[in-house]
Amino acid sequence: MHVRLFVAGKPSLAYAKTGVAEYLKRLSRYGNFELIHLKAGSSEKVSADLLERSKGHHRIALDERGKAFTTEQWAQTFETLEMNGEVKNVSFLIGASDGHTEELRRQADAIWQLSSLTLQHELALVVLLEQLYRVATYRRGEPYHR
Repeated sequence: MHVRLFVAGKPSLAYAKTGVAEYLKRLSRYGNFELIHLKAGSSEKVSADLLERSKGHHRIALDERGKAFTTEQWAQTFETLEMNGEVKNVSFLIGASDGHTEELRRQADAIWQLSSLTLQHELALVVLLEQLYRVATYRRGEPYHR
């Protein structure tokens, strides 16, 4: 299964750049993970671009209004998606600073939250990558998850 992470804008904060690079490097041992930066802009423009670029993918929008999962539930969801022969691409969508449009939330296959707090998009990207890495190690029975 190919996992794409679509995010509006590129990280500019040093901690975010370092965290993104570190977790992408770690994830490279566990599968096909691709980070795609979109041009930042209004919620309407970014959401339309996210929908266009993720067409045909299983879309997971990240939003503080979404469903909260434990790491184990994330792992079970990935297991289910992988077993479903129809799902080849999963796309995580991180929107503009004003969030996703209602249209994007309606078209998403799922809406997940990383936190009930509103997270700055650079921090949300680092948290998402760390959680994907945690799920990957959990699924392989490696000790990182502890």
